[in-house]
Amino acid sequence: MKVLFIGGTGLISEAVSQRAAEQGLELYLFNRGLRRPFVPQGAQVIVGDIRAAEAAETLKRYEFDVIVDWISFTPEHIRNNIQLFQGKTAQYIFISSASAYQKPPSHYLITESTPLHNPYWQYSRDKIACENMLMDAYREEGFPVTIVRPSFTYGDTMIPAALNSWQHPWSLVDRMRRGEPIVVHGDGTSLWTMTHNTDFAKGFVGLLGLSQAVGQSFHITSDEVLDWNQIYTAIGKAAGVRPNLVHVASDVIVSVSPEQEGNLHGDKAVSGVFDNSKIKRFVPGFCATVPFERGMERTVRWFEEHPERQTVDGSWNALMDRIVQAGRAGL
Repeated sequence: MKVLFIGGTGLISEAVSQRAAEQGLELYLFNRGLRRPFVPQGAQVIVGDIRAAEAAETLKRYEFDVIVDWISFTPEHIRNNIQLFQGKTAQYIFISSASAYQKPPSHYLITESTPLHNPYWQYSRDKIACENMLMDAYREEGFPVTIVRPSFTYGDTMIPAALNSWQHPWSLVDRMRRGEPIVVHGDGTSLWTMTHNTDFAKGFVGLLGLSQAVGQSFHITSDEVLDWNQIYTAIGKAAGVRPNLVHVASDVIVSVSPEQEGNLHGDKAVSGVFDNSKIKRFVPGFCATVPFERGMERTVRWFEEHPERQTVDGSWNALMDRIVQAGRAGL
């Protein structure tokens, strides 16, 4: 099977690339070639930019059984890709987001039939619009789309939390080890699902080339359900400390940092518990096997083995201090 990943070296996709290569797929990665350490052995890199006018010229001499689009975020991106790949592949997999599901949810357990509606986050609304465009193309033109919605998926290079520095994820562990207050939204008891990227890859690779998956949507997550107090405590345990958790209402956090509205009200402030029955029906044997505590031990160990990645975001620390102060002031 000949497979093209548009992207393929990101946080989630690098684990999928690795598993696809291990499974013996003929894997090509189309990206800018900036993350070579995350290219698995045996994969071929086509250097280019899918947004550039010359992308069509670069790719026209190739044909692929499956194309996976890891990096489209707006309907404009999708419109261009439908034109580019119509008639060129038997399956086009679009990476959407579980944040597209209804917020707040009408039922705690999320299935693929849960409505898509997020009034709090433009990112999620754009993903919904992309999905709608692709499904219209499937119904009207036979465009062979499969939609996959990851939730909070992490790996070696990420310290996953509701509030952390995206560019400098070690900041959270550093703050814990210094005994500084760690902001937890709400009372920390809402439920959430963390998924290791190697577990996500097991389910995802099973969808590659699966004709029955065309026209279908899936989420792929762990079945382990934790609350946010447990999540932050597990991160601290992996770092060798008991974190100093400080609970602050999500509304207060957003009042101090308005850009957190989508991340919190549009995602992590509500419970995220997923029914994985569908992916298990289509990919028999799929099972997530990395408990969050074990995954975090692995992640912290990776950072400790890569001291150059232990960078700290001073502006993020200052923001956390302001949020703590606002919470204590009862604002």
